[in-house]
Amino acid sequence: MRNLMHRHLGKLVAGAAAALAGTAVLAAVTLPGDAGAAGGGSRAAAEGPGAGTGQASQVRPGAVERAPEEGSTGVGRDPLTDDEVARAQALATPRTFRGATEDVKGRAGPERLTTGLAELGPDETGLADPPRRANVSFYDYRSDAYVTKTVNLTTGKVEKTDSRHGVQPPPNRAESEAAAGLLIAAPEGAGLREDYKHATGKELTGPGQLAVRGFVYRGEAEGPAPAGLRACGEHRCVRLFTKVRDGQWIDTRRYVVDLSARTVGRLG
Repeated sequence: MRNLMHRHLGKLVAGAAAALAGTAVLAAVTLPGDAGAAGGGSRAAAEGPGAGTGQASQVRPGAVERAPEEGSTGVGRDPLTDDEVARAQALATPRTFRGATEDVKGRAGPERLTTGLAELGPDETGLADPPRRANVSFYDYRSDAYVTKTVNLTTGKVEKTDSRHGVQPPPNRAESEAAAGLLIAAPEGAGLREDYKHATGKELTGPGQLAVRGFVYRGEAEGPAPAGLRACGEHRCVRLFTKVRDGQWIDTRRYVVDLSARTVGRLG
């Protein structure tokens, strides 16, 4: 198995769990048709005492109740409502801010990452009706900065803005898919394209054909980095786990996509 790791991207290995354990991957998992049939036991035995004795007919069917209507504003330390999330994001991205920043696709406005309820201040914890605040985080590809804004939903004001360089939170779905698209189109993606065709019989033309999950790569903070990847950490760089949709894993972990420079490099 260790030798397979040093072969090109296109080798197949049995066992999808190996992908997450750090071994070479392009595998499918087949589960038994009857999860309760281990050891050849009967279904009645798997269901336990009372199966087939009429006890099951005495169990009342479950009832599905309609979820309560969500208000536009939460109370106390309730999680942010959908309306509060939308309002916080709008307040955190005024026109001037959108015009000065870029998202992962180069469009005006930063790449939105997370929006969550902010912590209370030390003098607010005992209040009967504390203010509702939200922390909204972004990545600005124009300046390679991680930006967090604290929005007071009670007053409608941005109370704090924190901008940092060299801070790399996990990528969101759009960033992972953008990284996959760059890898597919790059010469370094030849093995990925070959593996996909081998697995499906079809050409791989875009990230929508894959299930992808991205992980931040911080360059030399993680060890010696190739020359083309030494800017990672300051740049937004992503490694990928890739999988044929409803199918096999394809090992792409040695490849790093620099989303800031829109280039692809290889580790090792």
